[in-house]
Amino acid sequence: MRLKTATLAVIGLVALGSASYLAMEWLWPRKTPTLVAVTPPPPLPPAPRSSRMFVPVAIPLSLIRDTIDQAAPRDFAGKGENPAPQILSRTDINWAATRGPISAASKDNAIVFSTPLNGTLKFSGELSASTQDAIGGVLNQFLGADTAKRIGGINIKSVNTNADIRGDVMMSAQPALAANWRIDPRLAASVNLGDTALSVSGIRVSVPRQVKPMIDRAVNDQLAQLQERLRNDPTIEQVARSNWQQMCRSIPLQGVGAGLPPLWLELKPTKAIAAQPAVDGKSLTLTLGIEAASRITPKETRPECPFPATLDLVSAKDAGRVSIGVPIDLPFTDINRILDAQLKDKTFPEDGSGAVAVKVKRATVAPSGDRLLLSLLIDASEKKSFLNLGGEATVQLWGRPVLDQKNQILRLADIELAVESEAAFGLLGTAARAAMPFLEQAITEKAVIDLKPLAADAKKQIAEVIAQFRKNADGAQINASVADLRLAGIAFDATTLRVIAEATGNASVTVTKLPKL
Repeated sequence: MRLKTATLAVIGLVALGSASYLAMEWLWPRKTPTLVAVTPPPPLPPAPRSSRMFVPVAIPLSLIRDTIDQAAPRDFAGKGENPAPQILSRTDINWAATRGPISAASKDNAIVFSTPLNGTLKFSGELSASTQDAIGGVLNQFLGADTAKRIGGINIKSVNTNADIRGDVMMSAQPALAANWRIDPRLAASVNLGDTALSVSGIRVSVPRQVKPMIDRAVNDQLAQLQERLRNDPTIEQVARSNWQQMCRSIPLQGVGAGLPPLWLELKPTKAIAAQPAVDGKSLTLTLGIEAASRITPKETRPECPFPATLDLVSAKDAGRVSIGVPIDLPFTDINRILDAQLKDKTFPEDGSGAVAVKVKRATVAPSGDRLLLSLLIDASEKKSFLNLGGEATVQLWGRPVLDQKNQILRLADIELAVESEAAFGLLGTAARAAMPFLEQAITEKAVIDLKPLAADAKKQIAEVIAQFRKNADGAQINASVADLRLAGIAFDATTLRVIAEATGNASVTVTKLPKL
């Protein structure tokens, strides 16, 4: 009897509680929650960031020396003029010289080339008739009449002699780069001969005076031809055009993982830069570079990059540095998918220790003004009340997106309940309010986007892009690497969240083959 009475009492209490709950629902019906009116932020500014590759191109002096040594003639020859026409006639003056190996060194930011020169000057001819008569008169005066006639069998009118040519040729080059992609070698040469001489019938003939003008003329002719060819050589422009076209493209950045969408790196060269050549003890260094607009986009693009007609000549400061700035644009549709995957079907507190259990059924985020509005469809229920009060409600919270540069994650900070969400509690206010600390903690900890996979993959892909120049280079050894990629800032508009990334690295080129002169 007592058991039956107790059972009836419990049933009565439950019935009373249910009746009270229904009466409260009827007397104070639950308000339909008012959702926050979203204020779309202004459109993002143009996306491209400035990127720069300023690469020193070292041409070893030994390579320049060998190229010139192979191209320069080794043998020189010519004919000289009669040094004393009043004394000599029917002269035949021939000279021939051979240069030795060329050496190269640096001096005062110029390349100095030198080569030894050795050869022979051969002289043959006859004394003029007046000179022969004068000699005959002297002989007759001192030795008697007809003396000259009697010794006429001795051919005193013929002259044959020779002498050595010894010296060296010096040439200097102090190249200057022009805005029209051409290089002026600014060549100068000098011939230095040792003071050798030969005697022609008592006349001292200076070998340098006879030969130097002719060697000077031969060297200067060769120098003029070489200088004109180098001034018109299009090699630098052709190489720049090829690299320009290689860089002008959209490069896939796939496989970033962590649920992030596929992205593309767009590089759009806009300016060609260069510094004047510099010469040290080992190399002639040309510093060439490209400035480009760069961005990361969710779709492949086809940029147009007209090749510049002129070079911008700048200081060699920061030579060897690679800096690529890239805005990474993430559509909010992708961000919603990532956040929903992180929060959906999660129950908080996760260890079940709270008096309230909150289960997230859906999570979305929308930009509004300078903040983000997070909307959560939740199912909250009291666990300690025998009535187990609770139900489903949409709760909206404000948050400010913050970039954690050290950990490379995007999180929400300054989380607060939107005023309009107060109406969402209704009679479930007790459960919902008790759940708020758990929700805020969960949002702080769980509503994050891990950008490390994106940053790591972007760094890897950018490094591979730079490495492609090494694969395509002919006659050059390219060293290039990306040392670091950091996330520098964020911005957003109504549809897109933009993360600014900056990759830095180093690059250098050593030329291993030059075109034949």
